[in-house]
Amino acid sequence: MTSSSTRVMNLSHFLTQAARRDPEGIGFVWGERSWSWTQMEARVDAMAAALVSEFGVTKGDRILVQSSNCNQMFESMFACFRVGAVWVPTNYRQTPEDVAYLAQASGARGMICGAAFADHAAACRQASPHIGFVISIGGSSFGEDYDAIVARHEGAKVRGAAVDRDDPCWFFFTSGTTGRPKAAVLTHGQMAFVITNHLCDLMPGTGPHDASIVVAPLSHGAGVHQLVQVAHGVKTILPASEKLEVGAVWSLIEKWRVTNLFTVPTILKMLIEDPAVEKIDRSSLRYVIYAGAPMYREDQKRALATLGPVLVQYFGLGEVTGNITVLPPAFHTPDDGPHARIGTCGFERTGMQVEIQNDDGDEVAPGETGEICVVGPAVFAGYYDNPEANAKSFRNGWFRTGDLGHMDQNGFVYITGRASDMYISGGSNIYPREIEEKILQHPAISEVAVLGVPDPVWGEVGVAVCVAREGLAAADIDVRSWLEAKIARYKMPKRFVFWPEMPKSAYGKIAKKLIREELERRGELGERTQEPAA
Repeated sequence: MTSSSTRVMNLSHFLTQAARRDPEGIGFVWGERSWSWTQMEARVDAMAAALVSEFGVTKGDRILVQSSNCNQMFESMFACFRVGAVWVPTNYRQTPEDVAYLAQASGARGMICGAAFADHAAACRQASPHIGFVISIGGSSFGEDYDAIVARHEGAKVRGAAVDRDDPCWFFFTSGTTGRPKAAVLTHGQMAFVITNHLCDLMPGTGPHDASIVVAPLSHGAGVHQLVQVAHGVKTILPASEKLEVGAVWSLIEKWRVTNLFTVPTILKMLIEDPAVEKIDRSSLRYVIYAGAPMYREDQKRALATLGPVLVQYFGLGEVTGNITVLPPAFHTPDDGPHARIGTCGFERTGMQVEIQNDDGDEVAPGETGEICVVGPAVFAGYYDNPEANAKSFRNGWFRTGDLGHMDQNGFVYITGRASDMYISGGSNIYPREIEEKILQHPAISEVAVLGVPDPVWGEVGVAVCVAREGLAAADIDVRSWLEAKIARYKMPKRFVFWPEMPKSAYGKIAKKLIREELERRGELGERTQEPAA
């Protein structure tokens, strides 16, 4: 067998294909500006040429990207791919110190940085001796302007670097909810499968007549989603504001006849609860795809009532690039009848195998709780320069997700929660997800998170952090009495805390790490806090 047997298409060729098939078609829209596929291809070629000829980038070099959503950030993905470099996007809301750690951990050779992040650029240069250049998106004192570099290399043509299936293209940093972020290595061959799988399982029939809107940072799941759109010549619509403005999103959906979007449950909840949803024409929407966390049943029913049968759920960590399970529109039902599959995250994605395993790595019986494990072409190549994490995450060839759940007789998977979320109270395992689902059925509760905290008697007890619906007073809400008949007594949270809003990650997910830190800051981890009157 020769090495050519592992040769695969360079992912940047998706953009070349779109430009060939529809040269003058709109590929990207940001605010009032738009770029055709031909213009996008030319800009990517120009930056790719500059990376090689001016900055000495070679195949395998890592390029750190610290930027909020913009056309240059999206282009930088393809420019890195084209020259065989590795795209290393950050969560742009992280501190300079956090991003400096990512620069070190990735061994970044260079950096593309938004002009607003001068402190981040300085911190990265100081922390990482490998960074030899910084390109600024917008005018700044720390690097030459991205667009000026593109203009200087206008007309350049760059042939995509030859890549093998396992050549890295993207370091996808985990959110770091249980410690320092880890760089999941995504490869050209793996991502080609992921893109094909997304088109097959999440949005079948998607093509040049479609449009997709961005409502999350392009550095993570939204970036994967938009890469999928490029593969089938679908235009990307990027809202003008860096901040999520729900009314503006709905206006753009109407203006551009948007057919699909990717989001997380908390942002989808904001979209469907905003009054603007009833004032615009949203009939173009065919796929509203949500992932990143399970969607609570009450929110799911509200979304179905508002948008109709367009919801698609998928479950899949960054390490598997979203490709573990799918729940298509036909399996989303607003009814709680005997045939409804309430609480499932769906069935195995095409070409992927899921197994529920015990601590010894053996498959458990249907209905029995264990760790959700997966094998298949969408599984990443491993964590970069982290053999300890790799040893913990793989067992007998299976990737261990760290999520607990069970599978029914028909292959539908149900997530109980993160293994790290489970707590033990009085010797009993308690899974917060189940309790949260019950609490969210209370008509006065908008959001909730249940955490296990230390207790001298029971080992751990539950604390339910709640957010009341707008206009309602927490003092008037008696969750405990309402919940008593709905869950076993040992599962009842010991305390109910009301906050005006819930801490969320940069990707819009309720972040229990941040909630725990806030409880500690408020001194509410171990003390008895005020509860609604029983």
